[in-house]
Amino acid sequence: MAMKTTMTEHVAAYLAERSMLGFNVSGPDARLLRSFAGFADEQNCGTLTNDLVIRWTKDRSRISHPFTWAGRLAVVKPFAAYMTRLDPVTEFPTTPIFGKSRRRLTPHIYTDDEILGLMAAARALQPQGGLPSVVFEALIGLIAATGLRISEAINLRCRDVDIEACCATVRMTKFRKSRHVPFHQSVASALDSYLLVRERFARKEEEQAFFTIAGGQRLNKRTVHGVFQRLRLAAGIMPRGSYPHVRIHDLRHTFICRRLERWQADGCDIDNAIAALSTYVGHAKVSDTYWYMTGIPDLMATAGSRFEGFALGENDYV
Repeated sequence: MAMKTTMTEHVAAYLAERSMLGFNVSGPDARLLRSFAGFADEQNCGTLTNDLVIRWTKDRSRISHPFTWAGRLAVVKPFAAYMTRLDPVTEFPTTPIFGKSRRRLTPHIYTDDEILGLMAAARALQPQGGLPSVVFEALIGLIAATGLRISEAINLRCRDVDIEACCATVRMTKFRKSRHVPFHQSVASALDSYLLVRERFARKEEEQAFFTIAGGQRLNKRTVHGVFQRLRLAAGIMPRGSYPHVRIHDLRHTFICRRLERWQADGCDIDNAIAALSTYVGHAKVSDTYWYMTGIPDLMATAGSRFEGFALGENDYV
C-alpha cells in the first residue's frame, strides 16, 4: 500500500516548482508555508480544508489580529490553488474572512529639522568622528536624499557607488531587479568625506560593503534598526503617522512625499512625473507610487487645493 503524501512533501514540491520558475523561495512566505505544512501533518490532515487553514492561521499566529491572520491566509492561497490540481476536494476560503491582507498605514513624514537632528545624533555616537558616527550619518543622509530602502543601502558595495558620476547602482533589489540611482553633487561630497574616514578602518575594495563596520563587514539590519532607535530618541522625534514609532524606512516615504509636493507646487505633469519617480525608487507597480497622493494627508491637502483652484477657474490644471 502506497504511503500518503504528507503536506510537508506537498509544500516542498510546490516550492521547488516555484523556484524553477524563477521565484524566490527562501523568504518569510516560504517559512510560513512550511509552518502550515507542519501543523497539517501534526493534525494528520493530508487534505487542505477551510477548517485546517483557519485553525493554523489563528492558533499558530504570534499576533492575535485580523490583519495578521489575513496576511497568513494570503500566503497559503496560491499553494491552495496548486493543491487543487492534485486533490479536487481541496478547500480554501472564497471570501476575505479577515479583511484585506494588504493595508497601508500612514508613515511618519520627517521635517528637515528632524532629519538634521538624526544626523547630528549620529555624529555624537562614540567615539565621535570614528567609524560608527560617520557610517550612520552617511547612511541616513543617503537614504533621505535618494529614498533607498535600508536593505538596498546596506547591500551597496564599493563598486556600486560612483562618486564622480554621482550615481549608485542598486543590484538585485526587493523585486530582483537592478537600477541606477543618480544623486546630487552635495550627496557626492558627503559620501566622499565619509570615505576619507572609512579608509582609516577598512580598505576600499570593489566587493567590500560601502557602509561597513571595522574590518570591512557590512552593516546588518538588526544593528541599523537598533542604533536608529537610539538616534530617534536622542533627536526627540515623536511619531505622527499610524506606526507606534518612527522608522528608518520613513525616510524613504519622506523622500517620495517631498518630491511629489515639489512637483505639485511647480505644476508639473504629475502622471509623467510619478512614472519616472516609480522607476527611480524601484516600485514594482506605479500604483504604489500613486498611493502617496491619497494616503498622505499633506499631499491630499495640496491636491485638494489645486483641484479647488481648477474648479473656480483660477488655474488650468488639476
